[in-house]
Amino acid sequence: MPISGTPSRAELVDHLVRTRIAGDVATPRENNLSHYRKLANGDRNFWLGLELGDRWTDEQDVLAVMAERVGVNDDAEYRYGQDTIDPELTVAALERMAGRLRKAAEGRQRVLLATGHPGGLLDVHRATAAALRTAGCEIVVVPELLQTDEGYVMQFADVAVLEHGATLWHTHSGEPMRAILKGLEREGRALPDLVVADHGWAGFAGQHGIDSVGYADCNDPALFLAESEGTLQVAVPLDDHVVSPRYYDPLTAYLLAEAGLA
Repeated sequence: MPISGTPSRAELVDHLVRTRIAGDVATPRENNLSHYRKLANGDRNFWLGLELGDRWTDEQDVLAVMAERVGVNDDAEYRYGQDTIDPELTVAALERMAGRLRKAAEGRQRVLLATGHPGGLLDVHRATAAALRTAGCEIVVVPELLQTDEGYVMQFADVAVLEHGATLWHTHSGEPMRAILKGLEREGRALPDLVVADHGWAGFAGQHGIDSVGYADCNDPALFLAESEGTLQVAVPLDDHVVSPRYYDPLTAYLLAEAGLA
């Protein structure tokens, strides 16, 4: 199924649809709408480290942004069944992300990479970190002995993750990023110039004024709302946990080639 090497734009679009990273994705419509509703009702578990205030209290406004930036069905009466991510929007967002990575490489900036979805996206971030390091960027090393209520903040293959019970942990929380930034400040170290992440890791960093780009699924609207408001620089729509993490390899190759990092 996955294609080797760096795909063309058309090849990547086809690959995203075939592997269900985009196109008809596994996340059902009812799950998407449930998450949009919970965000609008003020459930902070769905704010992904952001402070949305009372700006997104109408779930129909949330749906409108998700239709525009992700490609979910824009019909408010469509409540059950298959939902979609537009692969063209995915690739366009990857190209915007590539532009920010190129800027980081040209300026040899400090970059922090993190994931709340290690089962799907850890290697995407690892490969990005390796390419940025080769280009002369400083990959931020997180302080030791950081802990949140969910577990310990660790770093594997240059990517910050949450560890719990000797297992890498799936989390939507912004608290791990809070722990890192506060830890860096305590040690008198500079904060990152750029965060490349997902979930609350990306949201919290963007909320606190750090350039932040990230990946998000169609049932995680907060990062797309943040992008629409300018809090997050780029949110890339994709299914963030498909059958095999190898399916993301062509996407990563395209991203790094577009950024001049391949």
